[in-house]
This record gives sequence, structure tokens and C-alpha cells, in this order.
Amino acid sequence: MIPPQEASARRREIEDKLKQEEETLSFIRDSLEKSDQLTKNMVSILSSFESRLMKLENSIIPVHKQTETLQRLQENVEKTLSCLDHVISYYHVASDTEKIIREGPTGRLEEYLGSMAKIQKAVEYFQDNSPDSPELNKVKLLFERGKESLESEFRSLMTRHSKVVSPVLLVDLISGEDDLEVQEEAPLEHLPESVLQDVIRISRWLVEYGRNQDFMNVYYQIRSSQLDRSIKGLKEHFRKSSSSSGVPYSPAVPNKRKDTPTKKPVKRPGTIRKAQNLLKQYSQHGLDGKKGGSNLIPLEGHEHDFRVKHLSEALNDKHGPLAGRDDMLDVETDAYIHCVSAFVKLAQSEYQLLTDVIPEHHQKKTFDSLIQDALDGLMLEGENIVAAARKAIIRHDFSAVLTVFPILRHLKQTKPEFDQVLQGTAAGTKNKLPGLITAMETVGAKALEDFADNIKNDPDKEYNMPKDGTVHELTSNAILFLQQLLDFQETAGAMLASQVLGDTYNIPLDPRETSSSATSYSSEFSKRLLSTYICKVLGNLQLNLLSKSKVYEDPALSAIFLHNNYNYILKALEKSELIQLVAVTQKTAERSYREHVEQQIQTYQRSWLKVTDYIAEKNLPVFQPGVKLRDKERQMIKERFKGFNDGLEELCKIQKAWAIPDTEQRDKIRQAQKNIVKETYGAFLHRYGSVPFTKNPEKYIKYRVEQVGDMIDRLFDTSA
Repeated sequence: MIPPQEASARRREIEDKLKQEEETLSFIRDSLEKSDQLTKNMVSILSSFESRLMKLENSIIPVHKQTETLQRLQENVEKTLSCLDHVISYYHVASDTEKIIREGPTGRLEEYLGSMAKIQKAVEYFQDNSPDSPELNKVKLLFERGKESLESEFRSLMTRHSKVVSPVLLVDLISGEDDLEVQEEAPLEHLPESVLQDVIRISRWLVEYGRNQDFMNVYYQIRSSQLDRSIKGLKEHFRKSSSSSGVPYSPAVPNKRKDTPTKKPVKRPGTIRKAQNLLKQYSQHGLDGKKGGSNLIPLEGHEHDFRVKHLSEALNDKHGPLAGRDDMLDVETDAYIHCVSAFVKLAQSEYQLLTDVIPEHHQKKTFDSLIQDALDGLMLEGENIVAAARKAIIRHDFSAVLTVFPILRHLKQTKPEFDQVLQGTAAGTKNKLPGLITAMETVGAKALEDFADNIKNDPDKEYNMPKDGTVHELTSNAILFLQQLLDFQETAGAMLASQVLGDTYNIPLDPRETSSSATSYSSEFSKRLLSTYICKVLGNLQLNLLSKSKVYEDPALSAIFLHNNYNYILKALEKSELIQLVAVTQKTAERSYREHVEQQIQTYQRSWLKVTDYIAEKNLPVFQPGVKLRDKERQMIKERFKGFNDGLEELCKIQKAWAIPDTEQRDKIRQAQKNIVKETYGAFLHRYGSVPFTKNPEKYIKYRVEQVGDMIDRLFDTSA
């Protein structure tokens, strides 16, 4: 049971809570009443606002619609006015641009093209909207006049600023083909950059708006003329330079300082000039290698003096027929070779320029037309060279035919660049160079064959034979010609191979030695073919020399003649690469010539038998020492002395005028003959020198042994 005090306390607590709850309830009632009142007031305000909004909307919407309509009307008016202004502007285009069109585009191309754009738009407008309008005809006429002015300006710019490439620059370009730095420093500039940009803009406008391709014809005609003139100028430069100094030089690259030029010699083939140098060596040096290592033998004696004198005069006389013709051939050859290289370089440069100016689908055709004149000129000159070579072959002037060799070699070396440059041109253009190469190979092969036949069939003219038995002109010419071929082994071999001459020389043709082209052979086959050809020439020469040697009545002089010629050929082969080339197909050639030389020496030595036979022991009388000689024996001894003396004097007199150009061979032959004669004469003199066969011994014993040796030492020496 709860105590009374706790119950009383609990009751008071409950009463207090009840009182608080009543107060809270009273507060909530008051708040609700206030909230209801506020809600009523808000509803009243909103209702009033809604009413006012409805009134405002009813009054604003009509105004908005009217304003929107007015704005549309204003925009339409503005657009109409703008269109009117635009249309009206077309009617003023003619008057606004007429002055500019009349004055032309020179010096103000940008402004001029802007005016042409306005005229173009006016033409399009009147064509679409008022085709019968007189304004259309007016702007059309103005447009055509403007287009003509642009075409005229294009021609004018190309004509005024297209300049011939200087020969000096071309020579530098050709000479510096392997020098990339030089090429970068001195590119060809056909047109100034500013002019080029104007030309490009005009050409693009004419293509896009002018609907005219005539300017392409103007372009290729002008550039074709400059290309042709550049090449002709280079050729003339070579002629003038060679006539004044003998060798053309190119000054320094243009962008270097002019006060410190560095001359650069042009690479020259030197075909004819090299032959002249060889001929000079022939007249000045020997084969012993002691004087400049010449490949040729000097002549001696009267015939030597005569031939050297006239050869020297012919070579040194600038106005002489030999020097004049050969110098001219050499210059023409050099000029043509460099013109071919210049054409390739210029054509490459022209194509680069053309790609900037001419539309892509017209570039190949325009380029084809552009290069025709220059290319035809080169081909015509090449054909003239071929024709001249044919005439030279007919008159047996084979030195003139040698000009074909360096040209043909250069054309073949340049052909890949040619083919690349002419890529895309017409078939007729591409085939011009191969046609010329074929013609040159044909005439070259003809020259080689005719030369071999000419060596074989050269007539035995007595007046043309050297009286001193020295090297025949035919031999020196043949060796000179063959030595020239050393510089053109591949070219000469290809000439022979191109004519399929393997059957002529009985050389079996291995299918592996040919490529897909019927006239393209391996270098090994060409080398064997050339080797066989050289052996054929040498064989023909040997047969002809044997025939010519029979012209001499004296067998000893005939032997000296053959000895000199065989020795000349042998030494010439040994001192050059000819021996290696001959050895390709004839391994024993060198040994064979040595045997021929020794054989002729032995033949010559037999000429002394008629001298030594007088004093040979087998023909001497036999007598007892201390026994007085009989008259018959004394007379026999006298006859032996007299026969020896007369024979010795006669031979020495005759053979002193003969020539053995090779010092080594001359000394060898003298020494061998001296040993034989001195030994025989010494024995004879020892046996009979003290025998009393005569009262006048000095009449018969005219020479001491040493004197006989001295006399033989003076053989083959006209100065003795």
C-alpha cells in the first residue's frame, strides 16, 4: 500500500502536467485561429491578383500581336531594300569597274581580279534574271575584255621575265652533279618568285573562270623557246671557250663572291684530243718507260725526222687541217655531251615549274610540247653525227668515227634520267633517244668492222713504206685506234653485241648472257666479243705487215721492218690494258709476238753472213807456220780481207740509215751482232794479221777489232 505522502505528491505532479497540457492546447487553438485568418486573407489577395492578371492579359496580347506583325513588316522592308541595293549594284558594276579593266592588271593584279569577280557575278545575275537586258551584253563585253587583258598579262609576264639560263650556270650545274651542296645553293630560277605567284594566280583564274586553255599554248611556246635557246647558248659557249682557251671553264657558283671566283674545269671526253696526245707521245718518247711512261715507240732516222716534223706541224698548227678538224670534232663532241646533260637538268626544272602553273590533267601534254624543239634539236644533231660517221667510214677516216663512242656512252648513262624525265610523254617522244642509241650502235659496229677490214686490205704502196724500216703508219694508227677503245670497252662491246656479231666471231651465245632485250648482253660476253675483235684486228695487221714487208728488196730491211712493227705492237699491248683484253680469248698472244720479234732478229743477223763468211775458219786456207806462202794462198788471204772490209763498209753504210726506235732492242741487236763479228774478225786477225801475205798490210788490215765494234755501234743511227 502506497504511503499517503507519496500519493499526495503523485497527485500534485499529475495536476501540474494536466495544467501544462491545457495551456498547450489553448495555445494551439489560438494558433489555428490565426492561421485560418491568414489563409482567408491570402486567398483573398490571390483572387484579387488573378483577376488583375486576367485583365492585363486581355489588354496586352492584342498589342503584342500587332507589334510582331509590325516587326515582320519591317524585316520584309529591309530585305526588300537590301535586294534592291544588291540588284542595283549589278547595274553599276560596269561603270565601277570599267576604268580598272581598261587600265589592265599590270601592277595591281589583286584589285583587278576582284573587279573581274564582280563582273562575273553580274554576268551570272543578268543571265539568270534578265537575259534580254542590255546590261548583260555590257558586262559580258567587259568580262571578255578583262579576260583578254589577263591573257595578255600572262603572256607579258612570261615573255618579260622568262630568261635564258646562262651557259656558266648550266656548266656549273652539270659539273656539280655529284655535289648536292652546290645544287642546293644554286637552284635554277626561271621566274622571280613574285612574278611566278602572279602567273599562277592568272592561270588558275583562266582555268576556273576564263574557260580558256590558250594560255597553256602560250606557256609552252615561251618556255620551249627559252629551253632551246639555253641549250644552244651552252653549245655556243663551248665553241667560243674552246677557240679562245682550248678548254672551257665554269666560273664560281653565282651566289659566291664575284671577286674570288674559283674555276672548275668541265669534265671532257677528250676523244680526239687524247689521240693527238698519243701521237705527240709517239713522236717524243719511247716504250722503255723512262720518259713519261709513254705507250708508243719513237721513230728515228730520216724517216723519223720527216714524219715527226710533219706530225708536229699538223698537231701544233691551229689552222692546219688535222688540228682544225680534230679540235672541231672534240669541241662538237664535248658540246653535244654537255648539251644532253643540260637538257635533262633543264627539262626536270621545267617540269617542276610547269606543275605550279598548268592544271594537273594538262601537264604531261604541255610538257611534251614544251620539250619538243630542244629534244628534236638534240636528236637531229645526233643524227648528223651518225651521218657524218657514215661518211667518215666510207672515206676510211676512222678517227672521226671515234666521236660516236663518248657520245653513245654518255647517252646510255643518261638514258635512265631521260626515261624518268620523259615519263608520261607520247610514245614518239620516248622512243627518240632509244632510236638514236640504236643508230649510233649500228654505225659504231659498222665502223669497227670496216676498220678491221681496212687494216687487212690496206694496199702495199711502195712510196708509203718507211725507207728506214721503222714502224708503219698503219701499225701506229691501228694501235692508236685500239687504245681508244680501252676507254669505251663496254660501249664498243655493246656495239658489237647489238649487231649480234657473235656468229661472225664464232663465239657461242649462252642464253644466260642475254637479258630480255635482244640487244642487251652481259658485260662478260661483250668483253669476250671485244677481245675477239681486237685479236682479229691484230691478226689482220700482222698479215698486212707480212705482205708489206715483201716490198723491200733487202731481206734484212724487211726483217727490221717486221721486227719494229711486231715490237711496237708487243710493247703497246704490254704498256696498256690491251694485253689483258687480248688475253681474254688469246692467252698466248704475248709469247707469240716475242717469238715473232726474235725470229726477225735472227733473219736480220743472217744478213751479216756474207761478211763473216769471208773470214770464217772453215773457208780459210791451211798452211804450215814458218813456210813461205804461195801466191795462191797470199791472194786468197787478200781476197778474204778485202771481202770482209768491203762487206763491213757496205752494210754499215746501208744499215746506218735504218731505224730501230726501241732503245733496248737497238742496243740488244747491236751488241749481239758486235759480239759475233768481233769474235770472228778477232780470230781471223789473230791468225793472219802477222802473216806476210802482202807488202802493204795497211791496205788490207784496215780495221782493228775495236774499230769494227765501233762501226757496228753506229748502226741504226743517222746522226753517226
